[in-house]
Amino acid sequence: MLKRKIEEILAEWKREPHHKPLVIKGCRQCGKTYSVRKFAEENYDHVVYVNFVEQEDCILAFENSKRVDDIVMGLTALLPGSVFKAGCTCLILDEIQECPGARTALKFFQIDGRYDVIATGSLLGVRGYRDNDGYNSIPVGYEQHINMYPLDFEEFLWANGITSVILGKIQECMNEASPVPEALHSRMRQLLLQYTVVGGMPAVVNTFINSHDMGRVLMEQRSIVSSYGEDMVKYADKKDKPRIRECFESIPRQLSKENKKFQYSTIRKGAKASQYEGSIQWIEDAGIICRCRNLSITELPLDGNAMQDVFKIYMVDTGLFVSMLEDGTQADILQGRLYGYKGAIFENLIADIFTKMERKLYYFHKDSGLEVDFVIRIKGECVLVEVKSRTGNAKSTKTILRHPEKYHVEKAIKLGDYNVGKTEEMLVLPLYMAFLLRD
Repeated sequence: MLKRKIEEILAEWKREPHHKPLVIKGCRQCGKTYSVRKFAEENYDHVVYVNFVEQEDCILAFENSKRVDDIVMGLTALLPGSVFKAGCTCLILDEIQECPGARTALKFFQIDGRYDVIATGSLLGVRGYRDNDGYNSIPVGYEQHINMYPLDFEEFLWANGITSVILGKIQECMNEASPVPEALHSRMRQLLLQYTVVGGMPAVVNTFINSHDMGRVLMEQRSIVSSYGEDMVKYADKKDKPRIRECFESIPRQLSKENKKFQYSTIRKGAKASQYEGSIQWIEDAGIICRCRNLSITELPLDGNAMQDVFKIYMVDTGLFVSMLEDGTQADILQGRLYGYKGAIFENLIADIFTKMERKLYYFHKDSGLEVDFVIRIKGECVLVEVKSRTGNAKSTKTILRHPEKYHVEKAIKLGDYNVGKTEEMLVLPLYMAFLLRD
C-alpha cells in the first residue's frame, strides 16, 4: 500500500467547516480513484461511488436536475443499496468529465450541504467543460480544486522504506551545508537513479517494489503511454488528433537537442506555431507534460517576466519519459552510462520533482549564450538552479552572479552527482535534494 500526500490533504478538507465539493484533477492512472475511495471508506459511514465511464446510465440522474433530492432519487434508483444520510455520506463522482451535468450539480450540493462530494477527472482540461452542444456551466466559487500527480520523489522514498528520521538527517545536512554520511549518500544516489527510470505512476511503482523486474516496469510504463495515445484519438477533436500525436512523440527529440527550446520544426519540417499550439495545450491540459518558460530577466515575479511563446517541454513523470527512449536506456541510467541523453534525462528529473511540488517552471536563456536550467523562488529571492549529471562548471551561472547590478541575482544552487558542499559562488547539492528546495 503506497502512502500518498493527498491523504492528509483530504483529511484537512474534511475538517474544514462548510467545505465545498472537491474536484481532483490529474493525469490518468496517477492514483486518484484509489486514494479517494480509500479515504472515503475510512472516514464515512456511507460511500456512494459513481464512475461515469463504467456506469453511463448514471448520467441520467444529472440531466435537467437542479435539486439535490431529485439527483439522489435518481442515483438510488440506478444504484440499489446506496445510502444517502446527511452528514455521513460521501458521494464520489469519478471521471466527471464524462458528465457535464454532474459538474454543474456541484453547486447544488454545496448549497444543500447535507452530503460531501469528491469528483475526480483525468481530462477535465480538455473535455470536462463541454457537453454535446457546446460549453457547459462551471460552478465557479462552489468547488475546491486540487491537482494530483503521480508519486513524487519523497513518496517514492517512503515506498522504499526511507523513514522521516532519515529524511530529517538529509534536511539537516542541506541546512548546514555539511556532507551527507557516505552510506546514506550512496543509498540516496541509488534511489534517485531508480526513481529516474521508474517514475511515480502507482502501478509502475508497485511493480518495481514487488518484483524489481525492470522488464515488467517498462512494459507497464509503455502500456500507460499507449493509453495516453488512445485518449488522444478518443477525446481530441478529429482535426487535431494527428497533430497531438506528432507533438507528443516529438518530446524525446525536442529534449535531445543541445538547445532544448521547443521548436515546431522538430515536430515536422515546415511546421508552424499556429498549427500546433493547440495540440501542445491539449497534452498539457491532460496532465502529461509541463512547460518551462524562458524569462526575459532574472527578477521576481517570475511569472510576470516569463515569455509565453518561448519554452521547453518536459514530461510530468520522468519514468514515462525514459520509457519513450530506446530500449536499454533504463540499464544505462542505473549503471551510470548516460551518453547523449544525460542532460535531457536529469533536466526532466528535476522538472518532475519541481512540478510535483507545484512549482511553475522557468529557465533563463539569452542569445549571447547565457543559459540557466531553472530559476526558482526561495524565501522571497530569485535563485538560479544548474543541473549537472556529473560534472560541469556552470559558466553561465557564474557570469550572472558576477553582475548582480545587471541580473539582480545573488544566489545559485548546483545540483549534480556530488555530496553537499559550497563554492565561492554557489551551494552544491546532490540531485536527490531537489525535493527539499521548498519556498
